[in-house]
Amino acid sequence: MFNSKIFLLDMRALLLACTGSLLTRGLCTKSFITSIFLLSILSSVAHAQQKSVAVISVASEASAQSLSQAQTEARTEASKELQLAVIRESLKEAIKVNGFPDSKNFKLFFDTVQASLPLLDSAVLKVSRSRPDVLVVISPDALAKEMHIPAQTTVIQVRLIDPASEVSAQSWLSSDTPVTGVSNTIALAKRVALIRQFMPSARKVGVIYNPSNPPSAARAKELQEQLGINGMAMIEAAVMRPADVGSAARSLITRVDVFYALEDAHVQNAYAALVKVANDAKIPLFGLSLQNVKAGAFAALVVTDRDVGTQAGRMVAKILRGTKANTITPEMAIRPQLVLNAVAARKQGVVLTEATLKSAVEVFNSDSQERSSHDRPRR
Repeated sequence: MFNSKIFLLDMRALLLACTGSLLTRGLCTKSFITSIFLLSILSSVAHAQQKSVAVISVASEASAQSLSQAQTEARTEASKELQLAVIRESLKEAIKVNGFPDSKNFKLFFDTVQASLPLLDSAVLKVSRSRPDVLVVISPDALAKEMHIPAQTTVIQVRLIDPASEVSAQSWLSSDTPVTGVSNTIALAKRVALIRQFMPSARKVGVIYNPSNPPSAARAKELQEQLGINGMAMIEAAVMRPADVGSAARSLITRVDVFYALEDAHVQNAYAALVKVANDAKIPLFGLSLQNVKAGAFAALVVTDRDVGTQAGRMVAKILRGTKANTITPEMAIRPQLVLNAVAARKQGVVLTEATLKSAVEVFNSDSQERSSHDRPRR
């Protein structure tokens, strides 16, 4: 990748060196010296104005599979490619809107690598040698945590996490390193606030999870704290396998006001059983993702890929204006959006007002998953 900043800096040094040599030999006129120094000043200004941002996207890694697995994987691949494309486009647009359109003084470069830590590290090292002002890496959270950051390279990580997984984007590098970023996770406090918004009189929240799984146990503890802050209590039921989810949910029917599903593998794998109990008992079920709402949760907060890219783009612009990356706190999603399942709401005894329906970015209106989208203005 050509770097005009390095070129201008080297040319200025060469010009100054040549001038010094000519002066020593008495071969320079005053006007020539003046011209040389004006050129040096102009190159300094150009050097200061030149900005560049490199973006590395991590694609999924291919694997040997059966035909049916390959077909499923192909659909997943297409979905992930679309996700990366939306993030990249919104990132580019946000950088432009915030004062850095693609021009002779600003360049935006894109590259893609497979989901392999050695390949990612190699790509990051290669790009860092061209000295971009900011390097953006869009990757799964697991790779972001392990990737090597070259010295003196300003990096913004865009960490992508499955909302129903047990992974949490918590471990960022220390503030001594020029690294910050955004993740597509939603602060648990906002999810708890959604429960309070819809069910202001709710006091007991039913939670099913596997306590022997450390991430699930840690998340349950965090949820318990957040519920306490909001005047609610967590009523839990333990499951050791997906087959236990239905019976665990039934054991809570007379003890809870709402159900909330954690990022627990057993619960997510047996989500239909939880939905059935919620519908039969008319107990509102709050989900974690769009997939949960499709499956029968009546409401959830979600993060759009467009908003993730926009958030990262604003962060890039902030650094290009001079803010140090290590002074910018890594961010979770700042604009989660509401999705609703109107059919599930009716089955679970929840009344959705017209204003509430209009506030949702997406509403599922029938058992066949007919849906309507609301184009809400984006900042």
